[in-house]
Parts: sequence; C-alpha cells; structure tokens
Amino acid sequence: MRVLIVDDERRLAAALQRGLEAEGFAVDVAHDGITGLRQATRSPYDVVVLDIMLPGLNGYKVCSMLRAGGCRSGILMLTAKDGEWDEAEALDTGADDFLSKPFSYVVLVARLRALARRLGERQPRVVRLGGLTVDLGARTCLRSGDQIRLTAREFAVLEHLALHAGDVVSKRDILDAVWDEHYDGDANVVEVHVSALRRKIDAPYGRAAVQTVRGVGYRLAVDGG
Repeated sequence: MRVLIVDDERRLAAALQRGLEAEGFAVDVAHDGITGLRQATRSPYDVVVLDIMLPGLNGYKVCSMLRAGGCRSGILMLTAKDGEWDEAEALDTGADDFLSKPFSYVVLVARLRALARRLGERQPRVVRLGGLTVDLGARTCLRSGDQIRLTAREFAVLEHLALHAGDVVSKRDILDAVWDEHYDGDANVVEVHVSALRRKIDAPYGRAAVQTVRGVGYRLAVDGG
C-alpha cells in the first residue's frame, strides 16, 4: 500500500513513516498543504493521511481540491480531539474517514487497512495462481497449503506482482509501488527481494512462479509456475 502523510508536525510524521514502512507500506511525507496537494496530484497513492492545520493550504482545502480534480485516493483526515465540527467538515469536503488526535498508532494502521480494503473492493483480495495463494487482506502467502513466512517488504513485492499476475512489471514500477519516492539507493534492492521470494515460494516446491523477463522486469505466472 502506498501512503502519503501530510502533517506539519515533523516528529510525528517521521515516526509514522518509520512505523508504516516497517509494516511494508511505501510512505511519502509532506509538511505543508501546497506540497501535499502537489504530491497527491502527481502520484497514485492508496491513502492520504491529511492533517487539518497545515501551512500554505489547510487540510479542508487540500481535500476539496483533490476531490475536485478527480483524485480517487482514500483520504483519512486527522482532526482535533472531540472536534465534531472538524469531523463533519472533513467528511463534507470529501474525506473517507477521520481520526482524532492524539490517536493510537495501532488504530491508525487498522483504519488505513480498512480504508484500503473498502476502496479496493474492485480488486481481488485473494489471488490464486495454481498452488500459490496470496491473501492481500490477511497478508499471508500459501504454497501447496503451506504458509510461507515473508517479511513485510517481501510480501509488498509479491502483492504488487500478484495484482499484475501474467503482466511484466518493471523494476522501476516495483520500486515506485513498494519503496517511497525519495528512495535513492541501489535499484538492485528489487532483485534481492525477488531472489528471496524465489527461495521461499518456488525453490522448495520445484516451481517457478516468479519469472524474469530479461531486460524488462518480472512476471508472476498465472498458473503459479
């Protein structure tokens, strides 16, 4: 899942980014309304976590402008404690959900997952490819009935491949979907994670679900290899 956090409380935003990335989310951060609006407009985020009190443009205006521009990302707005008027205006301007500050990190993650599920109902939540089953909701992977233990990042790579099963996905596409936009490390990190997936879901079973298309990218076989 790709998430944009728009909050001018830098320590809070950084803490959320670290926590969500550890869960396998790809997370970008903006600290003012103008930057947040620009990033949300030019990149395909699953969910935007949007604070109300922002410099430049407040959260209400950002939300309203995103919806007016046709943005289909989920928007979770952060409102003041006991701010029922904030909550009402958040929904009126196009937010899908709200969470009052201060909030529980566990609740935030649950809200993000629930919101992504609601907005992604058009996508399959369980992808079955022969003997390989990828449950996107439960974030589990089964091969021939055996549960495969994957890291959060490994699962995120597999999830992206599963949602495009049969299609060739470039290394750049995987980086954009699984790592944040400021990642400037070695692009071969994708190869490392793909190799780990092969060791776990293919090699022990004599299968080849994760295929390399030389010079182009990777493909997850529709028959599970």
